[in-house]
Amino acid sequence: MDSNGIYNNREIQYVAKGEPGYPKRLLHIPSPPKGIYYIGKLPREEAPSVAMVGARVCSEYGRKVAKTFGECLAKKGIQIISGMARGIDSIGQKGALDAGGQSFGVLGSGVDICYPKENLPLYNQLKKKGGILSELAPKIPPKSQHFPARNRIISGLSDLVLVIEAKEKSGTFITVDMALEQGKDVAVIPGRISDPFSKGCNELLKQGAYVVTSPEDIFDILSFPLDRKTDPFQMKEKTQYFLENKENIVYSCLDFYSKNLDDISNEVSMPVSEVLSILIKLELKGYIREIAKNNYVVNTENN
Repeated sequence: MDSNGIYNNREIQYVAKGEPGYPKRLLHIPSPPKGIYYIGKLPREEAPSVAMVGARVCSEYGRKVAKTFGECLAKKGIQIISGMARGIDSIGQKGALDAGGQSFGVLGSGVDICYPKENLPLYNQLKKKGGILSELAPKIPPKSQHFPARNRIISGLSDLVLVIEAKEKSGTFITVDMALEQGKDVAVIPGRISDPFSKGCNELLKQGAYVVTSPEDIFDILSFPLDRKTDPFQMKEKTQYFLENKENIVYSCLDFYSKNLDDISNEVSMPVSEVLSILIKLELKGYIREIAKNNYVVNTENN
């Protein structure tokens, strides 16, 4: 590392605790990192930050919520902090970046290692439009013992932690516990009581976490200026203009939770063979997705 803090004279920089540029939010947490390695930028001190965390294997509903919240919060200038993990974390971060906002990935490895590997496009986006950071030196590989400590930095850099889908026993609770220890607010997206991905969320609600059903709720908690002109979760009324009548009927009974072919057939009172034919047409048109054999959801990319 040279006198300018550039690691190997390339893109990795380092700032030690006590030096100018060290994130002030981290000074107020238990066991603050001795220093931070980073590529790109560090979160701005003057801008509000929200950590988005949740299940690595998530439902289509969770994908939609994470994407929408990432986009809406980023458009308001709120920084999205997360761990670049599979599922909710990376979806929320990508939503923020695609909306033109900033997001920062806190890694459980050196910043020169992309983990998981399939998130390389997001990793490269974060380097250009936000930042990648870690307290671990370059070349240190991701190991399970690194991630709990990593999570304290995610919550430490944030003004609020938003949980979107978490099972009853979820690693997300490590981040939540650390946020509470740091005196940070915790907000939760509620879910159906029968959904395993919502059991952890609903348990947090019983323990007193903020209930959040729209990005505006986050703005309220952060005392941030509001704009209630649009509902980001309102599905587009495209079926009225582009779909035939029976296609419209079938499409209208679907949402972001998976629904089985037989249940759809019963709901719309059509034979299974006819419903299957319509579902194939809707999928070809990009309106729905088959996420498992004969199980369908609305395509979030079109809503």
